[in-house]
Amino acid sequence: MKIKKIRVGRRSFIKLLSALGVMASSKPDILAQAPSPSPSPTPAPRITKEMMHEAEKLIGIELTDAQEAMALGGVNRNLDAYETVRKIDIPLDTEPAIAFHPVRAEKELYAQRTKFRLGKVDLPQFKSVDDLAFATVPQLAELIRTRKVSSTELTKMYLARLKRYGPKLLCVVTLTEDLALKQAAAADAEIKRGKYRGPLHGIPWGAKDLFSTKGIKTTWGAEPYRDQIVDYDSTVVERLNEAGAVLVAKLSMGALAQGARWFAGVTRNPWQPDEAQQGSSGSSAGPGSATAAGLVGFSIGTETLGSIVSPSSRCGVVGLRPTYGRVSRYGAMGLSWTMDKIGPMCRGVEDCAAVLSAIYGPDGKDVTVGDAPFNWNADTNIGTMRIGYLKAEFEGTGGPGGGPANPNPQQQRTAEQRRAVYKTALEALEKAGAKLVPIELPKFSAGPLRYILQAEAAAAFDDITRDGRVNQLSGQGPGDWPNAFRTSRFIPAVEYLRAQRARTLLMHEMERLMSQWDVFVSPAPGSASLLVTNLTGHPAVVVPCGFVNDLPAAIMFTGGVYDEVSPLRVALAFERATTWHTMHPKMDWAT
Repeated sequence: MKIKKIRVGRRSFIKLLSALGVMASSKPDILAQAPSPSPSPTPAPRITKEMMHEAEKLIGIELTDAQEAMALGGVNRNLDAYETVRKIDIPLDTEPAIAFHPVRAEKELYAQRTKFRLGKVDLPQFKSVDDLAFATVPQLAELIRTRKVSSTELTKMYLARLKRYGPKLLCVVTLTEDLALKQAAAADAEIKRGKYRGPLHGIPWGAKDLFSTKGIKTTWGAEPYRDQIVDYDSTVVERLNEAGAVLVAKLSMGALAQGARWFAGVTRNPWQPDEAQQGSSGSSAGPGSATAAGLVGFSIGTETLGSIVSPSSRCGVVGLRPTYGRVSRYGAMGLSWTMDKIGPMCRGVEDCAAVLSAIYGPDGKDVTVGDAPFNWNADTNIGTMRIGYLKAEFEGTGGPGGGPANPNPQQQRTAEQRRAVYKTALEALEKAGAKLVPIELPKFSAGPLRYILQAEAAAAFDDITRDGRVNQLSGQGPGDWPNAFRTSRFIPAVEYLRAQRARTLLMHEMERLMSQWDVFVSPAPGSASLLVTNLTGHPAVVVPCGFVNDLPAAIMFTGGVYDEVSPLRVALAFERATTWHTMHPKMDWAT
């Protein structure tokens, strides 16, 4: 039953709208998010259901009583965020962190591109192709190039593993078996004729199911789109086709890029496949799970606010989140136009470098993409690099905020394990030649700027919010997209643009910091830098560095804008100095 309506005058109504908002309690992927305070007694909300109900008439949606009640908390929390952002002193000449391009960019593909070269490769010993399931891209590439193993053999092996382990892990949406076998045969034929395209030629890979693949389902992990077929390939798929890679599967993703839950269930972590509550974490859950389980040679994920970093960390694989505007998003589902990024998830650091080399650069379709070169050098001496580390985060008991104020015994044990793991990791990095200097992030209140993402996501999926298809999603709680989309309808344009202008100031702060450092090191994924650098567009690499509570832990290396080489190089030095990347989940749980 609808609540009783009240009369609001036009002037009062407009004034009311400027106060309305939504702090999206939803967490796309991600994310280590600080718990909301629960004061006692709970103060009366400043924005009431009655106010919201009247505002719905102007913004063009009609919510039920239950939906209004669910959104009310977010509306009031976002009002707090607006007031925080309003206190930031923003000079009048500060433009918002968005760009408008009235014409399509006319740029050559692969501008300033240099030939990619891998470092020295140690070939694995194997008796059968099944022994190569966990091999790295450089290893597989050399075996294929020298014709010690064929692409067809590798493809059949990975397809068999996808069929065997995929159902338990819930990491596969669509097997592309016919296409894969055709591509593998073509790769073998070309290599036999002496036409070798490079390190991805003949390597089987998996795509997060938000990349358009012509004639093959692209479901976005969401019920309203589970039968969607797009009639063109995304730029990433096209470029990997050109590199000779073999697409074996469309991998699971959280519905509309949120969390690990999609329309078939929660994607599992191969290290703990029976633990559904945590899953493989993040919306790139399928790529993380499949890569860790040895079901693909490499995979491609996306990140808006942690969706590469989080599942890579949880599943114990190497993830690269490139600079915003490094890889074309043409043909990929858009969630946040100013924050979405595309990157590889692999079993080694050089794997990520090889994949980025194949997919980066302008395509004339995504006008945000720059043409800065990616000149990989695996042999840079990291002793000459300026490397900082977030000392307070490594020594803390948890992520931002230092963990719970009164930890219970289990939380204390977890914190002790975590500190020990990171102490050992930093020591290994120093032994590899890194000269670490303690640093701090800029003193900037980045948390309230989260509603930028929420506003853009709500705009991207406004049609299904208005026509009710959003109600088909399996997640319908306060932290899920349906509630976030509805409540984000109350974010005023003025508040969104002010937040973008504040974001510009944050970008300037990070520019000043990175002018002093080539790379900084932090824990993953609980670092405060995760939100900051997703807002500013800086690249980051995560690498496994140990185990906490029998699950992988990771360390993160962040570089300057358009400088993926520096964090990759430091990450490679760490990888070579440790053995964590050689450890893989036991797969004896399969029936």
